[in-house]
Amino acid sequence: MPESEVQSPAERDTGSEPIIQPPPPGFKPTGTRPEPSVEEVRQRIQAAAEASEEEEPEGLPLDELRIFAEVFGRIKSDYVERVEDRELLSSAIRGMLAGLDPHSAYLDPDQYDDLQVGTTGEFGGLGIEVGMEDGFVKVIAPMDDTPAQRAGIQAGDLIVRIDEKPVKGMSLSDAVELMRGKPGSAIELTLMRDGESAPLRVRLERAVIKVASVKQRLLEPGYGYLRIANFQARTTDDLLAAVKTLKRENEGPLKGVVLDLRNNPGGVLNTAVGVSDAFLEEGLIVYTKGRLEDAKLEFHAGPDDVLDGAPLVVLVNGGSASASEIVAGALQDQRRALIMGNETFGKGSVQTIIPVDERTALKLTTARYYTPAGRSIQALGIVPDIILERGSLTLTSDPDLSPLKEANLIRHLEDQDGNAIEPAIEIQMDATDEGDEEKTGKKTEETAKDKPLAARDYQLSEALNVLKGLVILGQAPAVAERPQAEDKADTVPAAEVPAAEEPAEAAPAAEASTEEMPAEEAPAEAPAAEMPAEEASEKPAEEAVD
Repeated sequence: MPESEVQSPAERDTGSEPIIQPPPPGFKPTGTRPEPSVEEVRQRIQAAAEASEEEEPEGLPLDELRIFAEVFGRIKSDYVERVEDRELLSSAIRGMLAGLDPHSAYLDPDQYDDLQVGTTGEFGGLGIEVGMEDGFVKVIAPMDDTPAQRAGIQAGDLIVRIDEKPVKGMSLSDAVELMRGKPGSAIELTLMRDGESAPLRVRLERAVIKVASVKQRLLEPGYGYLRIANFQARTTDDLLAAVKTLKRENEGPLKGVVLDLRNNPGGVLNTAVGVSDAFLEEGLIVYTKGRLEDAKLEFHAGPDDVLDGAPLVVLVNGGSASASEIVAGALQDQRRALIMGNETFGKGSVQTIIPVDERTALKLTTARYYTPAGRSIQALGIVPDIILERGSLTLTSDPDLSPLKEANLIRHLEDQDGNAIEPAIEIQMDATDEGDEEKTGKKTEETAKDKPLAARDYQLSEALNVLKGLVILGQAPAVAERPQAEDKADTVPAAEVPAAEEPAEAAPAAEASTEEMPAEEAPAEAPAAEMPAEEASEKPAEEAVD
């Protein structure tokens, strides 16, 4: 047939002969073909997943609805006690949400009121962030300067009894309610802890929980310490004020800063973005992805670094969750900071508070968040650049006794300038010599503060040593190359520095519990109390992160 008369398959009659196509590339007559590559398989799976997401939602399952109606009717007619319809329906709604994930929940009027109290008021509690694991209440992190921290409760502890009441089978909200109470009242928790063969009983006294979000102090001249206990609405402003205070106390710019996020259970998403932005001049901070378009958000850093490029070391541990992981992941991927400590909690989901009416609401997981390099933190956490295992440091010698030196020897030679340094005479009084119990306690506390930093907080001491090394080398922290998400992260190149040796961790592990809350309702000082640890995204007045 002339070339001009060639017809396409669509133009042929249905009765015409089929067109013989050439065999596909790689086809072998024996019936075998090359195995698809890993990349091809990944692309196929991704395409299938995207296609399934675009499918039209199915109609209501009528058979299951009939079963629900049958069960509802049986309970109404046969249950040993009369149950109100409203109570049964509320329980059914709770069951639907509880079956989704540990962080989604139905907030009835009382629980919704508790959420408002948690964001705007004060109440008696222990100061711990908690979640559920295998039917038990798991401690995520203790809050600073709270009864839980002072009692030595650690992150990872499982609460199995509250005042002799078994926790197994109890909802998280019910357990939280039991742990709250009048300030000054006593409570006993029974804990299971890794490494302990028997349960631990801890007796605590409830207190009004009022946690300062940001604390600061100079570790040494030129080296600052910033502690963020949780992320609240005013945390970014408090952080900027704390940095100004450190510079004023140092009487000049800082050489470097240690940012402590250990046992920080999280908080408001936009605050985590603000804290990250304070140390970055450009690039992606975090992005979220969900099924809805308004759940797909990106947050980028603006100009100005509050430290003017000074080296930064971030301390994290297993109690660092949610918003803490956003900050650590952003600073790590953008190579702005060196991360030290232990692997973080691994909560990478965003919960949105969705009001149902004036009295009830849904706390629903609506998105996952990702670091600038495209890493999901969910159930994985942030892996530090330098691991510090949990441990403590015991001094081998009395720090109050100075070792013998050349200057202590009789007739020692003076230096070339004719200067000789007289050895200091150290006198230490025993605190018991005061004879007053109140003074003895004060003296003992002061003596503890006089101990070397390594004996008081080994992790912080190691972080300071690494920070000094970065300052001496005059280089920014270097981390391993991380895979970059397409069109997502702008990373700042960093020079390489020698890796520090891996010490042992000594940070107090603990647990905490916070609720997702509307960003604008979060207070400057969060009343830390026993609440489910969650996270919120930056949706106007409806989302919050822990």
